[in-house]
Amino acid sequence: MKKIAFIFPGQGSQFTGMGKDLYENFDNAKKIFNKFDEISAKSVSGLCIEGSDEDLKQTINSQPAILAVSLAAYKVLKKETGLMPDFVAGHSLGEYSALYAAGVIETEELIKLAQKRAELMSNAPSGSMTAILGLDEETINRVIQEASSEGIICAANYNTPNQTVISGEAKAIKKANELATQAGAKRVIPLAVSGAFHSPLMKPLSQDFTRYINDTNINDAIIPVVTNVDAKPTVDKAELSSKMIKQMYSSIYWNQSIAYMLEQDTDTFIEIGPGKVLSGMIRKINREVKVYNICDKASLEKIKEAVASQLSV
Repeated sequence: MKKIAFIFPGQGSQFTGMGKDLYENFDNAKKIFNKFDEISAKSVSGLCIEGSDEDLKQTINSQPAILAVSLAAYKVLKKETGLMPDFVAGHSLGEYSALYAAGVIETEELIKLAQKRAELMSNAPSGSMTAILGLDEETINRVIQEASSEGIICAANYNTPNQTVISGEAKAIKKANELATQAGAKRVIPLAVSGAFHSPLMKPLSQDFTRYINDTNINDAIIPVVTNVDAKPTVDKAELSSKMIKQMYSSIYWNQSIAYMLEQDTDTFIEIGPGKVLSGMIRKINREVKVYNICDKASLEKIKEAVASQLSV
């Protein structure tokens, strides 16, 4: 066996009923949901289990709900398998689950911090985001450069070699969508989001977020966190604090993060949380690695079977 990475999904992975199976079958998962309800002073467990698609699309709801399911799944995985990863990483919001798994932030403080992040992001300045499929990074950068004449625009998420999300002012994004189509993009998909996340438009919110970070007890990581803002392994608490602030307005270097872990002989990735969004991305980056996910009892059993055969299936 080579190295294992635990990866955690972000906003967009949510679905109605997520976490229901974990809540009903595992006491340690139920405790996590109950803690979210208690600290948040609202029924996060209810949102996960019974919330409508419309409810879960709202940033103020989706972020704590996804985090709750991810932490619950992580607790179950650790207890049932005893697996210890060599790296952890998370996509945008998912990085907070990764920080938890690395021992950087304890449960109560993480819930409070994530709630503040969700509140700030739900009030983000108006803007647009678009997923562009089928263009390489060089072409994307050229499109962004040309469209910047219309306003603020950047690459928000480098998801795979052929999938990039752009973010910025609506006029600039509209221009970029046209240019991407002309450049031969396979698909240009406007995203249903409330703001221009991971763009310079988020910088004022990150300044507000700074004081919440400063009031949070943050520890050195016990497992390297491959961080979104630079795709580098990080363990120092001061550096992690700085990167949490920067992440709000910085590009998410996910493709590069996976590439780094592959270079370090990581051959197994376990996606922990709702859905299989990240699993799909990893298979587009490298088809040779082993990819698992855990979001319910059935998926846990597959991982346990794989562990029994040294993750060789």
